Amino acid sequence: MKVLLVCPEYPDTYWSFKHALKFISKKAANPPLGLLTVASLLPGVWEKKLVDLNVCTLRDEDILWADYVLISAMSVQSASAGEVIERSRAFGKKIIAGGPHFTGNPVEYMHLDHLILNEAEITLPGFLRDLEHQRPKRVYQTGEYADISLSPAPDYSLIRASSYAQLSIQYSRGCPFNCEFCEITSLLGRRFRTKTTRQVIQELENILMTGFRGSVFFVDDNFIGNRRKLKNELLPAITRWNVDHGHPFCFTTEASIDLADDPVLMEMMVRADFEKVFVGIETVEKESLEECDKTNNLDRDLIDCVRRIQAAGMEVSAGFIVGFDNDSPGVFQRQINFIQQSGIITAMVGLLNAPHRTRLYRRLVGEGRISEGFDGNNTNYSMNFTPKMDREVLVKGYQSILQGIYSSKAYYKRLIHFMKHFQPGVRASTRVTGVRVMALFRSVVVIGILSRSRFYYWRVILWSLFARPRLFPLAVTYSIYGYHFRKVFRISN
Repeated sequence: MKVLLVCPEYPDTYWSFKHALKFISKKAANPPLGLLTVASLLPGVWEKKLVDLNVCTLRDEDILWADYVLISAMSVQSASAGEVIERSRAFGKKIIAGGPHFTGNPVEYMHLDHLILNEAEITLPGFLRDLEHQRPKRVYQTGEYADISLSPAPDYSLIRASSYAQLSIQYSRGCPFNCEFCEITSLLGRRFRTKTTRQVIQELENILMTGFRGSVFFVDDNFIGNRRKLKNELLPAITRWNVDHGHPFCFTTEASIDLADDPVLMEMMVRADFEKVFVGIETVEKESLEECDKTNNLDRDLIDCVRRIQAAGMEVSAGFIVGFDNDSPGVFQRQINFIQQSGIITAMVGLLNAPHRTRLYRRLVGEGRISEGFDGNNTNYSMNFTPKMDREVLVKGYQSILQGIYSSKAYYKRLIHFMKHFQPGVRASTRVTGVRVMALFRSVVVIGILSRSRFYYWRVILWSLFARPRLFPLAVTYSIYGYHFRKVFRISN
């Protein structure tokens, strides 16, 4: 059997880093980790080819080569996934589809040959058995959750590691929280499941063998869900491994804001070369936090929490949402103030949407407020429900946030504020590399000469060079990030 695994293209959003990647000659931020894992679940005798549309094109000969075309996608990739499906069916190829998008809304895809829904460790083996006996069903799904301590290592041999800015690894699935707008608990459950430390170390070895060096992203939705296991097993093992191998990797991940309450855990993460963590701040409005059941963010000084994580030596990036029922027109300026004061450089602000499997979606259906399809992109001014705030006021307010945090003046002011106080705990954050030298020269030309932001760029570059020379690489990196964000939202200055 010949199977073509296809990762659809991501649109141009915060998360794509499309405009920033050009500065370091990379084609995509992360590889399709789900497909790499699924590839390892397929029979070893099958021929496998992976096409990631974020790094290369899908050729007709690729489709013609395959017996099956296997697609995995998130909702934000739905348009590209539809195009791949149409092309493949035009050549008479059978389609296997799975992943979060198809699991979240399978009714729209019942015309496909096979839907492998939920977690592939459970549903894919049944399909393979039935296929071997020439009686495969159309839909395979389950209400159970996989024991990921039995999951195979991703097959990194299917990708060219040098095409990606960072590689990815997964330690856990599931999240103990139950935020109304979040699809994670419906897809992966609230019970926190982990791989073994031995599995993670083996996957690090596999990544090392690809020749890749640099940032590795732990894609867990909440890396700190089992703190005891992290402290006693995983982090000490990663620390030893990275030291023994000459620190080939630094790490980024996602965690809940209560990471700030655990100085020992933060210290251990820094010692293990974790340089950045993404947290879900969502909103500064107490009533909106209560509305969406973001209980772990309530009754705490969120700016102080961010600063404690930064003081531990880790950069903080964060997600924010506007459009809750309890949001008032004053929320827009309060979000701007929070982001500027906290020094969160990579602040991802989006409009609230309701993915199909969320409690929010079910509530809004009951209230008769669902209005259009969900495309997974909360940065393109679309919402799939009728908000309580006037939509025009909401969109203009959202635009004011983007202008207030990503215009050159505001962005570089925040960057200098952050750099005045930040002491990175990971040496890799400030290490001079060939990639960073290349990025510097390109940023000088593109931002420092050709861009309207050149005055602010040179102000930060020269300030960091003389006032905080150790942070000079970060100044260049974040200047490039700012260029990307302004491109995404067409902010001219």
